[in-house]
Amino acid sequence: MAQDKMAKWKKAAKKPQLLRWSEVKEERMNAKITRKLAVGQNEMIGRLSLKKGAIVPPHKHLAEQITMVMSGALKFTIGGEDITVKAGEVLVIPPNVVHSAEALEDSDDIDSFSPLRVDWLTGDDSYLKTGKSTLKR
Repeated sequence: MAQDKMAKWKKAAKKPQLLRWSEVKEERMNAKITRKLAVGQNEMIGRLSLKKGAIVPPHKHLAEQITMVMSGALKFTIGGEDITVKAGEVLVIPPNVVHSAEALEDSDDIDSFSPLRVDWLTGDDSYLKTGKSTLKR
């Protein structure tokens, strides 16, 4: 099933795509987080809506992440340091860096990833669905 999902994304990415956020399917990750995806061959973006108090537990990934907060504010914890990113600000997170986030208020953000987040495309992103980190201690 995961390979079927990846095949669908790869096929769509082979041709130019004009997407409208209003028409992109919204995925409910949990009671406080929803997301929409736009996927190319080597890069992808996710538009996330996070309700105040939403938690993205500690995780890491191969992809470099660039987060643009469009509205609201998110508090990231990276290497024991808290970084608050407000509307109009951008945070760059290098590959393989453990990070977590908390929505300090209702927030809308756009996350860009390269290479692709295979876990997001195949549905193997239980940390977002359960609110529990899947990192090995």
